[in-house]
Amino acid sequence: MEYRRLGASGLLVPALSFGAGTFGGRGPLFGAWGNADEKAARRMVDISLDAGVTMFDTADVYSDGASEEVLGAAVKGRRDKVILSTKTSLPTGDGPGDAGSSRSRLIRATEDALRRLNTDYIDLFQLHAFDAGTPIEEVLAALHDLVRDGKIRYLGVSNFAGWQLMKSLALADEHHHPRYVAHQVYYSLVGRDYEWELMPLGLDQGVGAVVWSPLGWGRLTGRVRRGQPLPESSRLHATADYGPPVDDELLYGVVDVLDEIAAETGKAVPQIAINWLLTRPTVSSVIIGARDEKQLQQNLGAVGWQLTDDQIARLDAASAKTAPYPYFPYQRQEGFARLNPAAA
Repeated sequence: MEYRRLGASGLLVPALSFGAGTFGGRGPLFGAWGNADEKAARRMVDISLDAGVTMFDTADVYSDGASEEVLGAAVKGRRDKVILSTKTSLPTGDGPGDAGSSRSRLIRATEDALRRLNTDYIDLFQLHAFDAGTPIEEVLAALHDLVRDGKIRYLGVSNFAGWQLMKSLALADEHHHPRYVAHQVYYSLVGRDYEWELMPLGLDQGVGAVVWSPLGWGRLTGRVRRGQPLPESSRLHATADYGPPVDDELLYGVVDVLDEIAAETGKAVPQIAINWLLTRPTVSSVIIGARDEKQLQQNLGAVGWQLTDDQIARLDAASAKTAPYPYFPYQRQEGFARLNPAAA
């Protein structure tokens, strides 16, 4: 397994991380993702660690906290061998304090996560969304206290807009608070919006991407193809409305090229899609999920080999979309592109 620095921090993370959204199985969304219990989760942690995957990502909203509980039980006795990553800020209830990033919510959410994960510290703690109702200074000060108290070691965010992340980083610098070193983002061959603003920001500010849904919300598994009905076993039947939309023609064009490269390399379609992401600027780790051991083993096969320059170029071309203004000049005009390393 390759290990990369998480942004500009000193923390080394595996190129592939394991997403524990399939643990627990509560609720309409996460129940469709998977329902691994403690025994199944421990087996998948075993396989992951054997492959060098040491980072495990979860969140308080995954299966109403059951994902954290199952993950905590699965890593019991080997806490020093793993990096635990979790998230908060999305609603976990109907109460006025059950959402957002206020000081009280962050302190309570951290304590709850520590209890469910059965640990006394969290390696990477991320805000799952930007809270426009809480002053950024309050958020940063609360997180600073939690880091100082040893309950959190590194900070990150997820699903932030560019201005939200940049303003947070600027205020952290101004007030000498710990900086966010990770941004957990949606990024895939059928969803490259991350490249327009967040990737250049990450390059400039030393914020590493931790990629979620690298297979385009299950569309790049190799089972979705032009002219074929969606397999009955696909979770897209239950979850498509929750995820980012994808134009069908873009999807089929990407899958056509993935199929060509699969024939050339002997690799599976999802392995190629994940490997492409690992060639991209700022990407520190790609989160892979799995409902069973077979799926996990296949996703682990995304590393240990390289796409050729020609194969990368074909995937780039098939997945390219014209960005909205003011980003499109960086894609279409050489003069602008020379000013933007992320577009090179």
